[in-house]
Amino acid sequence: MIEAKRKIREPRITLVGAGPGDPELITMKGANALKDADVVLYDALVNEKVLEYASTDAIKIYVGKRSGEHSYSQEAVNQLMVDYALNYGHVVRLKGGDPFVFGRGYEEVNFAAGYSIVAQVIPGLSSSISVPGLQQIPVTHRGLSESFWVVTGTTASGAISNDLYEAARTKATVVVLMGLNKLKDIVKLYQQEGRSKLPVAVIQNGSTENEKFAIGIVDTIVEVVEEKGIGAPAILVFGEVVSLHPEFQPIRDFFAAVKEEL
Repeated sequence: MIEAKRKIREPRITLVGAGPGDPELITMKGANALKDADVVLYDALVNEKVLEYASTDAIKIYVGKRSGEHSYSQEAVNQLMVDYALNYGHVVRLKGGDPFVFGRGYEEVNFAAGYSIVAQVIPGLSSSISVPGLQQIPVTHRGLSESFWVVTGTTASGAISNDLYEAARTKATVVVLMGLNKLKDIVKLYQQEGRSKLPVAVIQNGSTENEKFAIGIVDTIVEVVEEKGIGAPAILVFGEVVSLHPEFQPIRDFFAAVKEEL
């Protein structure tokens, strides 16, 4: 008996932001796209529990894309995405956070357009806003911060981002993604600007059961991070808004007492 040929749907690609880590923080639209997917290509920063939204019949392929351990180059991911769309139908490209916040989402949309494949983007909660928020740290607050910057800690060349030199001078909240391994360098920038007492928070695996949290000031944060055993992936939050966190009050009291003694 000849097996019936599998019907291939119209090729299309959906870029979906999975959010900061908690599988319940993906949008309903993102979850529905996963349910409809024939193939899911997912990154290292995606909680694998999010894949439970996809059909059990869907092909699920891990494509890495974490700093220091790329399973596939970006070029290879682009080609896989297109090849699977042409051969299977609907491909969901699942990315941590939001696809357009240091997610190289536009590159993937543009690559798909080169093959005349329809591509849709479903935004996700970026860790730059949602993770501090879950810790009750607002990125803006009246009287403390009128704006916020989101900066990458490390460029493609491995150097510290030039934008951080400007960010260290601003009164805005500065959220640094992919910057934990440059924490000492970033601290030096703030110290050189005379901002050694600025509140800082570092959050690893934000929104997940493995979350770790460190809080301090520019002068102490490296030591606190080491004591807490915090590693990547983590976000850094520099700004007066960090002082609103309940755990910062003892730090404030300590420095006030030291100042009185002097």
